[in-house]
Amino acid sequence: MAALGWLTSRRRSATARSVLAGEASAEAARKTSQDLESARRAPAPDGTPEEPAFPVVGDRRAAAFFDLDNTVMQGAALFHFGRGLYKRKFFDTRELTRFAWQQAWFRLAGVEDPEHMQDARDSALSIVKGHRVAELMSIGEEIYDEYMADRIWPGTRALAQAHLDAGQKVWLVTAAPVEIATVIAGRLGLTGALGTVAESVGGVYTGRLVGEPLHGPAKAEAVRALATAETLDLTRCAAYSDSHNDIPMLSLVGHPYAINPDAKLRKHARARDWRLRDYRTGRKAAKVGIPAAAGVGAVAGGTAAAIALHRRTRR
Repeated sequence: MAALGWLTSRRRSATARSVLAGEASAEAARKTSQDLESARRAPAPDGTPEEPAFPVVGDRRAAAFFDLDNTVMQGAALFHFGRGLYKRKFFDTRELTRFAWQQAWFRLAGVEDPEHMQDARDSALSIVKGHRVAELMSIGEEIYDEYMADRIWPGTRALAQAHLDAGQKVWLVTAAPVEIATVIAGRLGLTGALGTVAESVGGVYTGRLVGEPLHGPAKAEAVRALATAETLDLTRCAAYSDSHNDIPMLSLVGHPYAINPDAKLRKHARARDWRLRDYRTGRKAAKVGIPAAAGVGAVAGGTAAAIALHRRTRR
């Protein structure tokens, strides 16, 4: 995919594939955001924390960037999407077990292991290969209602709404496929989404990616590219995430927030006096992936239990 003229110059700190993934995601986000409905004005739910003085009303050169998994929504969007595809006979029980294992490992181990990320990516690509993009978008709307709508963190949604009410654009930034991310952004009344771009030809998925998954440094490249295209001042922008893997993105903006942070991000945020928000009921709520995995059936629950037992015996 050729880079557009408005895309940012490449930084030496990012790999070429990270830059390509970031630029592809930014381009896809700009194309899809125009199709999303205008931001809805939903009142903040009772009991949500008092909103900070930031964002500044009327600052059009400011925007907000929100990570998705465990920041905006409990659990992993890709896993919930996989559950919906399984229900629709896109793949068999053996592959569902694989999805459950990947989700349980990711949440219980507390790290995004490259080998498991590669496995999850390959699983997702093999499942959608040969299907039409429009078909997956339509199914995504149904899956959102079935598995995702009730998993949105009210507190994080209130933060996003504050930016919208201030007249600013709000973007999801996630390693999930851009099609899924766009559906979620649309349902939440956000501006658009930056996500992993899967290659398609004639509206049909080829089973390959453009660049690499939008993860870590690639997220930062996507935000940088979009900021250039939108003439944003990153020092006036905000970013929100739960994961230390998003420190590159959080470090780009003038207003970084740690939301439901993992241990590494919490430590990093405190050392730099970043703002923190935790909407979980307790420290153990960090394991929100366990109910999601267990919900698909006994096999997933057994996988999560096995990993938990393994971790205890290693201590």
